[in-house]
Amino acid sequence: MDFLPSYIKLNKTGELKRRVEMAWDMLRYCKLCARECGVNRLEGETGFCRSDDRIVVANFGRHFGEEAPLVGNCGSGTMFLANCNLSCVYCQNYDISQTSDGEEMGPEHLARIMITLQVFGCHNVNFVSPTHYVPQILKGLLIAVESGLEIPLVYNCGGYESFETLKILDGIFDIYMPDIKYGDNGKAEKYSNAPGYFDAVKTAVSEMHRQVGDLVINSEGIAEKGLLIRHLVLPNNLSGTKKLMEFISGLSENSYMNIMDQYRPEYKAWEYPELSRRITSEEYEKTIMMAEESGLKRGFGRGLGRRR
Repeated sequence: MDFLPSYIKLNKTGELKRRVEMAWDMLRYCKLCARECGVNRLEGETGFCRSDDRIVVANFGRHFGEEAPLVGNCGSGTMFLANCNLSCVYCQNYDISQTSDGEEMGPEHLARIMITLQVFGCHNVNFVSPTHYVPQILKGLLIAVESGLEIPLVYNCGGYESFETLKILDGIFDIYMPDIKYGDNGKAEKYSNAPGYFDAVKTAVSEMHRQVGDLVINSEGIAEKGLLIRHLVLPNNLSGTKKLMEFISGLSENSYMNIMDQYRPEYKAWEYPELSRRITSEEYEKTIMMAEESGLKRGFGRGLGRRR
């Protein structure tokens, strides 16, 4: 294997262990995400995400529904984590994100799952909604590295991140994959209960790009490092997409975008008339045009962003 993830280098110097300790200490007054609830999760207190010091895994396995550079021929080793630091009224995974259903596990068990996904041939370990579990993930990683883990880690998040947490992750995650939902703070607060969302996104994604740069894909078509951005098109232009595209283009015109068209009314979306239908082909094509007009040119286009 020619490419070695950054966390291996950090482990050799002892820096990975230090980062684990820093992250774990953040649970005493939790500010892992942009909400900064301030609860003591080590004493069993829970904030918005309903999580204490234990990680809850809903399910895991080889996943072939992700972007092509993550999936390759053997799949992305995806781990769906219970709970979330967002509360999107249209969440398509609400049975996972809005409940604590799953298996509580310690770092040894988590490490075994990472190694198992590598043994399965997965190209990466893909943590879905990792933000509120960063300390627990890092504890498991420390054990997994000593057991031979050597595939990239994917930080598959909702974009509502803490700059302080991301600084701890510098050199640990090689691939960041934020699903940037809005370019409008008001819409984010209304539909995801996320005050100041776009402001937090701009700070967080800028830091992600500083750490890993644009997405790097090897000769076999597999992502090794970099930023991969998702954007789910909502009906009636509720995402504030134009400002979002302008921000991403300003970050880098080589940003890799997956513009997704699979919105469907789920969870509480039926309570909001403006969200109670699928998007039209015209709405999707208009979003593609916004991306192109802003100068973006990688990863999206007719057919490329359409995953079912």
